Parts: sequence; C-alpha cells; structure tokens
Amino acid sequence: MARQEVEFRRGEFSLVAAGPGTGKSLFALNLALHGNIPVLYFSADSNAATQLTRSTAILTGDNIRDVKAKLLGDNFDQYMGRLNKRWWIRFDYDARPTLKDIELKLRSYFEVFGMFPHLTVCDNITNVVGDTPADSAEGFTFGLEAMCEYMSDMARVTGSHVLALHHVVGEFSDGLAPIPLSGVKGKIGRVPNLILTIHKEVDEMDGAILHVSPCKNREGFADPSGNTFSSLVFNASNMQLTDVEDPL
Repeated sequence: MARQEVEFRRGEFSLVAAGPGTGKSLFALNLALHGNIPVLYFSADSNAATQLTRSTAILTGDNIRDVKAKLLGDNFDQYMGRLNKRWWIRFDYDARPTLKDIELKLRSYFEVFGMFPHLTVCDNITNVVGDTPADSAEGFTFGLEAMCEYMSDMARVTGSHVLALHHVVGEFSDGLAPIPLSGVKGKIGRVPNLILTIHKEVDEMDGAILHVSPCKNREGFADPSGNTFSSLVFNASNMQLTDVEDPL
C-alpha cells in the first residue's frame, strides 16, 4: 500500500469501509498487531474470544481451529509468552460505548502507560453512541458527520491515529466489486484524511484476496472510483494478511 502513498499518520483520522464479512476487522487487527506500536482497540463488533483466537493465530501462524480448541480445552498456556510481548495493545469490548466511555478509556491508557496509544481503532463507528439522535436518514448522516468530527479532534488532541471501521450502501454490501467513495454509507467523506474501501476476490482454496482502494487521501494518491487498489492475500487458516506480491 506504500506504493499508493497510503500512510496511517498519527494525529489523523481515517475510515475503512466494506460490506459485512469482507475483512475490514481483520485488516484493522493485522495492522494493530504487526505495527509494533501502542494500540487501543474498541472491539464493539467482536467479543473477547474471537479477538483472542484471531490475534493468536495471526501472531503465531497456527491454524485458528487449533487455537480455538486449545482455548476451549483450557490448554492455552503455550501462547501466553507470545501474547505478553504485545502488552501495549489493549482491547475494550463494550458493545455500545459512549463518547465519554471512549474518553475515559483513553485517559486510563495514558494513566497506565504514560502516553496515549499511537493507534486507536473503533470497530465499528456506528456502534458508538453519539449525542445526535439517528431517528431519520438525515439524522443518521448528521450523527455520523458529528462522530467523524469528534474522532478527528480526538486524533489531534491525543496524537493517535484514529481508524474507524464503517459499512457501505446496499448495492456494494456483497463486497465483490470495487467500492467508490460514494458507496460509503452516509456519504461521510468530508472529514477523514484517508478513506479506504475493501472488496474481495474469493479463491478455490478457502482463502481470498482483499483489494484495498484509497478513495480519499489528502497526503497521496486517491481514486474516488475505487478501481485502483492494492491487493492483500488472506490466509483463512491463520487470519494473516500479506502483500500479494510479497514472496513470503
């Protein structure tokens, strides 16, 4: 993705949008785990067991089915040493966090580590309870705009890169075709510094290729049509994403 000048800069706000099950959460989790940076991950869309098994598979390369079996069989100790090396990554599993909840967790992170996280992930932005009622289509869009402005301000104040995950409109929900900027649900393209959309190409080996399109990029290349993208190979056995051109 560096070839398309896509960078997750601290102090900036980005949005990753895709259909359900396309892989946006896995994209964010791989970024959080392999970035080797302090992370606060608001996992409103996935529970602790899901994130623990996915994270373990990504870090170790072990088959996720084996990881789940060891977790359920109370035979998970062999992974603790590897996981403890990522002590600067913290997850919050509140299904409907409020803005005050997010602020409290950020302040708590600072209190414990003496700094704000370098990456803050919100999975998904629509799970966050805002101050604006979404009782109509107009109210939904207005509320999302306000939420984006809040997260953009949060990024500047904390010096964290704030990455929010989001949905797309119905015609792109199957995730099989390039998603343009106009396909982002609520048309909230004004505030984020960077907007990526993800569609997938399924192969015959229970894997997939995720195509990541930079539809908006204030600091580099952008193609609002979504037809220009970088490709990542998704390994379904261990949840890892690798560059499609990476020989490893």
